[in-house]
Amino acid sequence: MPKQFPTQQPGVHYLTEGGQETEIMYKYGFDLPSFAMFPLLDNPRAVTELRGMYGRYLETAARYGFGVVVGGLDYRASPDWASLLGYSREALADFQLRAIDFLRDVAEPYRDQVPAIMYAGVVGPRGDAYQANRTITADEAEEYHGAQLATLANAGVDLVEAMTFSSVPEVIGLSRAAARVGLPLGVLFTLDSTTRRLATGPTLKEAIEAIDAEAGADRPTFYGINCSHPLEFMPAIEPGDWFERVRCLRPNAAMMDKISLCTIGHLEAGDPAQLGQLMGDLAAQYPHIDMWGGCCGTWETHLDEIAQNVQIVRAQ
Repeated sequence: MPKQFPTQQPGVHYLTEGGQETEIMYKYGFDLPSFAMFPLLDNPRAVTELRGMYGRYLETAARYGFGVVVGGLDYRASPDWASLLGYSREALADFQLRAIDFLRDVAEPYRDQVPAIMYAGVVGPRGDAYQANRTITADEAEEYHGAQLATLANAGVDLVEAMTFSSVPEVIGLSRAAARVGLPLGVLFTLDSTTRRLATGPTLKEAIEAIDAEAGADRPTFYGINCSHPLEFMPAIEPGDWFERVRCLRPNAAMMDKISLCTIGHLEAGDPAQLGQLMGDLAAQYPHIDMWGGCCGTWETHLDEIAQNVQIVRAQ
């Protein structure tokens, strides 16, 4: 039987992790070749720091009564990226399983402190997330991402969280692959900071409507936005039923070129209080959104501001 992800329920909210890649690089000094986190599982000191990071995310969720959608480490755990790092498909599958086991282990002590814990396998695009530098058909995407998703199904995740996607055909193929292995899929788009469109051209509305129409019964469970600051993606929100399909927001800490945020050499924290206020405004305007978190430059300070502001709005 295909897994079902919980539908929106009044008063129920989820918190995700923050921008763990930028945090582990710039707070703790670990290199991430090709932006891949999963190799850190072989580094005991890195695992210790990751435990602390995730523990603080979970403590923030517990403080505000949020459930948790916890993922990470496996954004680059797909064949092409792993090959660049010298890992075979067998070694890659082992890292994927270890990544999910890590999440379960770090979250277990909080099981009685939060309303729900959902485990997500994270999938990134086959090519560069921020440039339209690779064309991929739906059929190619279904085959390519199918390998990672099959392992995630074996790992028993509750959700596939596709991050920083910008290609409509790639998402259609990914949707088919997720349906084939019986896993719910949340697709998060990143938008160009200047055009407010996906790097491949369509608006957020156009992309969601095209994917839903083409994928049909295999369409994603929900959509979201990540790796963009609210002041960058808010102009992309057009009125209409299509936006009811957007359930998750994971903003960057600052308005800055996406590649620069990942390569600047330090954490660009932006204004956590302003970020929280902007997310609270979105919570008031769009009551159907129930998943909140962070992306590049964010950590537990930003998550605290976001959760606090969302909680205040939703309690009114």
